[in-house]
Amino acid sequence: MKKRNSKSKETLGPTNRQLRAGENIRHVLVNIIARGEIHDPALQGISITIGEVRMSPDLKHANIFVSALGDDNPEIVAKSLNHAAAFLRGQVAHEIDAKFTPKLRFIADNSYDVALKIDGLLAQPHVQQDLDRKNFTLDEDEEF
Repeated sequence: MKKRNSKSKETLGPTNRQLRAGENIRHVLVNIIARGEIHDPALQGISITIGEVRMSPDLKHANIFVSALGDDNPEIVAKSLNHAAAFLRGQVAHEIDAKFTPKLRFIADNSYDVALKIDGLLAQPHVQQDLDRKNFTLDEDEEF
């Protein structure tokens, strides 16, 4: 089994430990937000989705990707949650069993908007025509 070290030039992605810690923090934050413990007027009546939590290798920093369901601006949601980050960190500290509670940084998640845009592009008639073609063949002198 290949060992991970900081001198390795390969990008291996997050470790299982980082993934577990991130998912644990995501669950705790979802519960805190669902209970309505944040009393920010900018967040009242907004359904917040936490898509992913990415932990640093030392588990002392957490980047949390948030979005708002509906037409609400995810930038406003991220800004308001960053304003409440110290409070949320304290709440997370009470609910997780860890040596350190990570510093929380909320980032607007626009991946849902990008996915909707791609779906819209794929639904266009001229793209559908290409996708529906059953006998897609490539001539020998054509390049793909």
